[in-house]
Amino acid sequence: MTRPDAEIVRNDDLLLVIDVQRDFCSRGRLAVPDGDAVVPLINRLAAHFKHIVLTQDWHPAGHTSFASSHREAKPYDQIELAYGPQTLWPDHCIQQTPGAEFHPALDSIVFQRAELILRKGFHRKIDSYSAFVENDKQTTTGLAGYLRERGFRRIFLAGLAYDYCVRFSAVDAVRADFEAVVIQDACHSIGPEGETEREFAQVGVKQMQSREILDTRE
Repeated sequence: MTRPDAEIVRNDDLLLVIDVQRDFCSRGRLAVPDGDAVVPLINRLAAHFKHIVLTQDWHPAGHTSFASSHREAKPYDQIELAYGPQTLWPDHCIQQTPGAEFHPALDSIVFQRAELILRKGFHRKIDSYSAFVENDKQTTTGLAGYLRERGFRRIFLAGLAYDYCVRFSAVDAVRADFEAVVIQDACHSIGPEGETEREFAQVGVKQMQSREILDTRE
């Protein structure tokens, strides 16, 4: 596991909290196994970051990534769209529905220190895993420019799911010339983790455990 050069959080570091929403947690429409377990850790971590950005999956009804939008398709089928292969998902995180809301156990400090809530996946014809670039690899969210304007260089990531939205966000952060550090135990996966860790090693995403921050600051 590649760790950040400095394990103590600096005042100009940012915590990027990925998609901690009802539909990705227990009893949600696209629940990540044991996804709720990341919430207490994120609450504790938030106290040690002056700057936080939250992402929120925010799909319109009938989004192209939903299996229900394709005749005879089933959730988790693979299809080819204009921008390439796409996994089809159960309907989830639909705008203005309870499933799109943030997990109710997220502490108030997370929102007090959140300087931006970035909604993604709202383009009906393009899915969006990454907080930086949508799945067509051309449509940007504007997050990279925002972070550069604010002077952030090192981004710590936590949330759901480790092998999808956290993974794509971390990889795209490095490609946008940020240092990306995934707090591994503050994330949970949908599937096996090996492929994600291999990609992190290839592109230079660093990883650490929450205790490496919490033990030094609490």
